[in-house]
Amino acid sequence: MNAPVTSFEPDADNTRLLRDAFGRFATGVTVVTAMSEDGPVGITANSFSSVSLEPPMVLWSPSKDSRRFPYFEKATHYAIHVLAAEQESLCWGFAKDAFAFKDIPHALNADGVPVIENALARFDCKQANTFEAGDHMIILGEVLRAEMRDGEPLAFFGGKNAKFTPT
Repeated sequence: MNAPVTSFEPDADNTRLLRDAFGRFATGVTVVTAMSEDGPVGITANSFSSVSLEPPMVLWSPSKDSRRFPYFEKATHYAIHVLAAEQESLCWGFAKDAFAFKDIPHALNADGVPVIENALARFDCKQANTFEAGDHMIILGEVLRAEMRDGEPLAFFGGKNAKFTPT
């Protein structure tokens, strides 16, 4: 038996429905970090995607309404950390506080960007371009360095963290 389907045309009065529909796409969870004039900053983001192998490029899309947006719009270098299942506290820590590094051990990469140890994958990036995209900005980055390890990913689905079970 199929579940009932909700159909709608997105508009200003039903943004919650659109957000819920977007949430039906399971994503990984990342924390993007940069150095700012106020110190190390981070933001939780699930709008991450690989773009190109040659040259190596990735993108992510912060909200222009975020108080953190100016830090990342200006950042010439940043790091994208793909979180592992056991790093859920980092997800929520950076979702609540741009300056969560004050409570988290970290190092600086070769470009002076704060990095979180033991992420499932990390991409050290140089901002290549930005594109206006409604209430968000697409930030395209050239991957300068990458690292990865084995482990289970932290996933996000339907507005909540979820576990990914490989088949």
